[in-house]
Amino acid sequence: MAYVIGVDVGGTFTDAVLDDNDGTVLAAKAPSTPPDYSVGVLDVLEVLAEQLGRPLDEMLADTHHIAHGTTSSLNALVMGNVPPAGFLTTAGHRDSIYIMNVEGRYLGRSPDQLQNVMGQTKAHSLIPKKHALEVVERVDRDGRIVVPLDEDAAREAIRALIHDGVSAIAVSLLWSFRNPAHEQRVRELVHEIDPTMFVSLSSEVSPRIREFSRNATTIMSSQIGPGLRNYLGELESKLRAHNLAGPLLVMQSNGGAVAAAEAPRQAISTVGSILTGGVVGAVSLGRQLGHRNIIATDVGGTTFLVGLVVDGEPVRSSTTIINHHPINVPTLEVHAIGSGGGAIAWLDAGGNLQIGPHSAQAVPGPACYGQGGTEPTNADANLVLGILPERGLLGGRKSLSKELAREAIRTRIAEPLGLTVEEAAAAIYAVQNSQTGDLLRKTVVEAGHDPREFILYAFGGAGPAHCARYAAEVGVREVVVPLGQVASAFSAYGLASSNVVLAAELSDPAAVPLDPARAEENFARLEQQVREALDRQGLTFTSVGIEREIDMRFTAQLAEIAAPISTGPVTQTELDSAAAWFERRYAELYGEGTGFREAGIQAITYRVRATGVLPFSPTLPEVETAMSPDPSVAQIGSRPVCLDGTIGYVDTAVYDYSKLACGHVIPGPAVIEVPTTTVVIPHGTTGTIDHLGNLTILAH
Repeated sequence: MAYVIGVDVGGTFTDAVLDDNDGTVLAAKAPSTPPDYSVGVLDVLEVLAEQLGRPLDEMLADTHHIAHGTTSSLNALVMGNVPPAGFLTTAGHRDSIYIMNVEGRYLGRSPDQLQNVMGQTKAHSLIPKKHALEVVERVDRDGRIVVPLDEDAAREAIRALIHDGVSAIAVSLLWSFRNPAHEQRVRELVHEIDPTMFVSLSSEVSPRIREFSRNATTIMSSQIGPGLRNYLGELESKLRAHNLAGPLLVMQSNGGAVAAAEAPRQAISTVGSILTGGVVGAVSLGRQLGHRNIIATDVGGTTFLVGLVVDGEPVRSSTTIINHHPINVPTLEVHAIGSGGGAIAWLDAGGNLQIGPHSAQAVPGPACYGQGGTEPTNADANLVLGILPERGLLGGRKSLSKELAREAIRTRIAEPLGLTVEEAAAAIYAVQNSQTGDLLRKTVVEAGHDPREFILYAFGGAGPAHCARYAAEVGVREVVVPLGQVASAFSAYGLASSNVVLAAELSDPAAVPLDPARAEENFARLEQQVREALDRQGLTFTSVGIEREIDMRFTAQLAEIAAPISTGPVTQTELDSAAAWFERRYAELYGEGTGFREAGIQAITYRVRATGVLPFSPTLPEVETAMSPDPSVAQIGSRPVCLDGTIGYVDTAVYDYSKLACGHVIPGPAVIEVPTTTVVIPHGTTGTIDHLGNLTILAH
């Protein structure tokens, strides 16, 4: 028997899903264990092994592979918790990372912040100036060496950085994506002086035009590379000690996995790994349910995440923003705010109730956990409102204290606002649903889509408790809560469903119409890179798919859109069709008439994406069919639950999910208890169990 396991390491909980491709799907959840997250990984694997009825070592010996996603890289960058890194660039260009172009004042800022021009400041610098040094060299725009590398001066700069105690060195030289020879030689010089030093080259990490974003991407990759290398090395050693037979894979921002040994080379590609797992899971489940337009929403312990699947494919982006810096990372487009189950409720200077972005995380956790937390969270409010069972989470293994939850809400929210504890808890619940609804509007409507044409998937530990409310905020009538065995571990299910996806890109700016021979040469070079990278994974694939695209823009504009190019010989007709596709998509995104063909179209960056399809992919098994739609056989009682502060507490039926079957229809209001989550079916909606055990909530 061969197993596939997905492990999702979140800020509060670590989730895992196991599939044997023969109808068995198991899910498990355990607290995350910062700072050593590998402990939590082994803990959750132990829980899986217990469910399977086998020792951990035996289970891992029969495991084909483990796909692992983690927030550690992203959290380290966002919080600035990274070791010192050095930066080497071409003489005269060191200050580009401090000037930040105009972008440093607007990237990643809300409309309100953008309007406050006088209050704007540039984000913190990535590294101190003493760690940013220059080397004498020059490559021109055509890749010709016009000033040879001064190796003696380069050695002097390298020694100065090492003497200052840097843990890694980022090398980003001008036009290195056209000719990487000088960068490669600098790396050789670094390793002559210190063979163990971690080095990131922009020509490998981010071979794109635009100096500032290329520099920032390379620096951030070098900042997280050593830590990622150490963490994955230690985790893999522990797993091998427990007889893991197959490879350890790491999820990337692009929605695919890569071998753990390869991940640190492109460390920056893992920053969104955990954010994409749920979207990949939504694509997989959508294929089984026949859904092609999906809003994937994940409410975990720390964040609320939203991603889109349009016509069966996840929406992608070629860039992301971290701390107001542009990062060149091909990624599934996922939007996030700090509004998870552990998000802290607080009052701003004006006495307004705010939720997040700060989280109680796993330690100390929400007040109701009884682990020393004193600040009220969404979880505390849900416990007071009767949404969460007083006996606790994880089937009672995680006890909850209603009194501690009430005390936190009373002292921090209720008394300052002149409310009762119950009124304050209802306000927290309402604000949570409102701000998650706002992010849905931003993600769906501002991308030019009609929410009414989508089905919303809701997962994560807290997602099912809120989904019907935030779906109603944007007019979505149908919600699917993936239950069965993957309820709040759906992102881990997505990880287990993932294939190996590798991307290579190269900037080669040119005006349309393009030279087919030049385009063919670029694609051939990139395809060779991704095929060689696939060979390094040490895996056997059932098939390999190749996708090609070119980032295009109107001349003198900044907005770039990736236009697809079919595989096979590159012809003038194919390139012209890509330019026409770009124009149509531009109009869809920005409005009819906003394009200006007369200014010309430019091709900027070529990209090839290779997907190595793995032989195992989880398929959710069908569940037992009910004799009748009456769900009373699964009702375990009722309790007062408040889902609307204007109505108050209503006696609400409570159901045990394990006793529900396909065809059962649950009228709202109702609460369904699952070992790893709680589902709320509000008044005016109806829940139905489908053939895979999922719960579909429909508004009347």
